[in-house]
This record gives sequence, C-alpha cells and structure tokens, in this order.
Amino acid sequence: MSDGLNDARAIRVAEIMSDFRNLQYYLSQLRATPTAEEYYLEGYSLLRQCTSEAQAILQSPFAASSSGPGGDTEREKQQLRAIIADAAVRRFQCQRAYLRAHAGLRWMNTRNSILRGHKPNASHLSALQAADSTLRMELLAITDAHVENTLRAQDTSQGKWLAEDPTLAQIQQMLMARR
Repeated sequence: MSDGLNDARAIRVAEIMSDFRNLQYYLSQLRATPTAEEYYLEGYSLLRQCTSEAQAILQSPFAASSSGPGGDTEREKQQLRAIIADAAVRRFQCQRAYLRAHAGLRWMNTRNSILRGHKPNASHLSALQAADSTLRMELLAITDAHVENTLRAQDTSQGKWLAEDPTLAQIQQMLMARR
C-alpha cells in the first residue's frame, strides 16, 4: 500500500538534484593558473582533484532500475526512494569536493597574498609553510560527519522533508559498494 508521500518524495528528489546541480556548477567554474613550478603544489593538485571528482560523479551511472512506474504507486514509491538515495550520495560527494575545493581556494588566495606577484624566496618560507599547514588542517576537518552535518543543517534550516534521506552510515555503505 502506498503511504501517500510520493509527492513529497518527488519534491525531495528535485531539491537534492538542485543542490547537486549548484555544487557541480561551482566545481566546474574552478580556475587556477599555476606556473609550471607551482603546478604540483598541494593546493593546486587539490583543486584539480576536486574538479576530476566532480566529473567522475557526473559520469557514474544511476544503478536503480529504469522501468517506468506504470501507475503502480508502490513501485513509484520504491523508485523514488532509490532516486533519493542515489541523489543524496552524489550530493554528499559533491559537497565534500566543494568543501575541499574551497579550502584549496583559500590556500591559493593566501599564497597569492604572501607572494604578491613575486617568486617565492627565503623571506616567504615561513608564511608559505603556515599556509600549507592551514590547508592540511582544514582538509583533516572535512570528515564525512562534517560534510553530512553541513548538508543536514542547510536542509533543516530550509524546512525540507528529510524523513527518507539516507543516514551517514547508509551513504558510506553505498559509497563503499560503488568502489
């Protein structure tokens, strides 16, 4: 028997997909132009990695069955639940990449403000090392729990229906199964 929540599920799919699309757009707009000497520095490598992760998320196929509901509300319910789970995992992955990319951009801006257009030299060493250390600390703080908390807090503050969103443990299980 259908529980009458399929409209709420469909709205939730649209909300999650909208968030996903916004995150993908942001990640696709990342532009960094390091010099040849800077190309492999930690922050620039991180930005390239985040962009690649976003592309891989877009290219991964949807695993649930694609047959139409055919008017069966119970089948529609199961399909919507599967779509919510898949979309939530993709949004989670994009949010993690977004948070990491944002840390990389802060590192890049800090580096640029330290160097002010000059080549790095001994006088910049301690400040550049501090920027590198700050980046590493920020990345350590971007745990799965932190990513999930940022998404849940945003959804809750907007009054979204979260009753069937997967838990962090379920998201982690789905990610492990995809590897």
